[in-house]
Amino acid sequence: MKRKGKQATGKKRGRNKTTTQSDLLRRALDWVLNEKMFADFQTHGNTKWTAKPLVALAVLMSFSDGQRMRDAFAEGARLSRTLYGLVAIATFQGLMRALVTHTARLLPIVWHRLWQLMEQSGGAHYRIGKWLPLAVDGSRFTTPRTKSNEQAFAAKNYGQGPKAKSRRKWKNKKRRSKKLGAPVKPQIWVTLLWHMGLQLPWCWKSGPSTSSERHHFAEMIDTHTFPENTLFCGDAGFVGYDLWTTLLDAGHHFLVRVGGNVRLIEGLHARFGDGVVCLWPDKAAQKKQPPIVLRLIEVQNERGTMYLVTSVLNQRALSLSQAARLYKLRWGIELQFRGVKQTFRRGKLRSRTAAHALVELDWSLVALTIVQLLAVKEQIKIDVPPERTSVAQAIRAVRHAIQYGSDPGVGDSKLTIQLRDATKDTYDRTRPKTSRYRSCHKDKPTATKPILTKATKKQKQNYHALAL
Repeated sequence: MKRKGKQATGKKRGRNKTTTQSDLLRRALDWVLNEKMFADFQTHGNTKWTAKPLVALAVLMSFSDGQRMRDAFAEGARLSRTLYGLVAIATFQGLMRALVTHTARLLPIVWHRLWQLMEQSGGAHYRIGKWLPLAVDGSRFTTPRTKSNEQAFAAKNYGQGPKAKSRRKWKNKKRRSKKLGAPVKPQIWVTLLWHMGLQLPWCWKSGPSTSSERHHFAEMIDTHTFPENTLFCGDAGFVGYDLWTTLLDAGHHFLVRVGGNVRLIEGLHARFGDGVVCLWPDKAAQKKQPPIVLRLIEVQNERGTMYLVTSVLNQRALSLSQAARLYKLRWGIELQFRGVKQTFRRGKLRSRTAAHALVELDWSLVALTIVQLLAVKEQIKIDVPPERTSVAQAIRAVRHAIQYGSDPGVGDSKLTIQLRDATKDTYDRTRPKTSRYRSCHKDKPTATKPILTKATKKQKQNYHALAL
């Protein structure tokens, strides 16, 4: 009888065990990372680590704000022991070797898991109308000026090319005596796809500072499978017959701002009117490639008229108001880059070798996406839209749980409560932030009008010949 009493007491004590901040953080990470998602991931027979602990360690290391990568690894390893009772790889060099070797295979697995969770928890924000809206843009991240980073990322012979402007004839001797150009800091170029409804990174591609964001975008279209009715939204840099053909051939649509860098033809397509125009460069016509049929949309803002083109010709599928709203949401990707660089402090990476820098950036973006997703999930439950999510407060909530991991996770200090409350202010500031900006400046996009020409007789004949 006494034994039964003791067993019952032990069970009761187990049920009353206090939940700590570390417990809540582990549950949150387990919601994102599980063993099942890595079921098809194969490693060498002598490998002692498994995929989930390795990815968890990479994410936990990325949460660290340490000045050196070794400091970040030490903090991530300590946290991994606290949360999981183990460390996938015990040394910094061993971890980086594993990540350099396997990140290319692990990253798509993590992306697919994040996409599933976005759809599950995104609710009405996952799609806008019928569209899954993805913005695209690029930005540069600075690395330490080491030999390895300079060889991999810096622009070669910057300012020393044959077309560089000479200062020899300048009258100002002081300016004339300065060097014409100096090599820029080694930088990594990242082209990011960003979910406009949930305000979350979708996927990305990185390369040297001289990389082309258009080529990165085209490669991601060829590499990844996107949901039905995906609508890509880009600025005036994502134009061109080849790029738009790649998107259409993959079964996707786009909404892109255009200006004087685009020449469009009116009156070529059989459906004339309602802003229907065509993009048909002479090279494409000579190769007997068909024109791209588009709809030209004019949007008024504080700075004037903005011009958009879309491959969605049906106004019921994409109305003028929807197009204006979507492009306005696209500007949130600029805030995402600011959040990564300034708030998450990855504007300058810490790795001193090129391979490590790429890995550091990849897992930093993964870690920040997880933090934002956790906050968005909790806020959607109480009908707070993702536009109000504060990246700074969401990061602060996770780092608070890390710092005070042994404290009870109750009340306002509970991780889920802090993530739920990680929102932006709803009132209009008057000071001190607004004092740092010019009140007359309106940060709204504008561009010159695209070049519109009437279809010539020869163009019409060539177009009808293609139709036959």
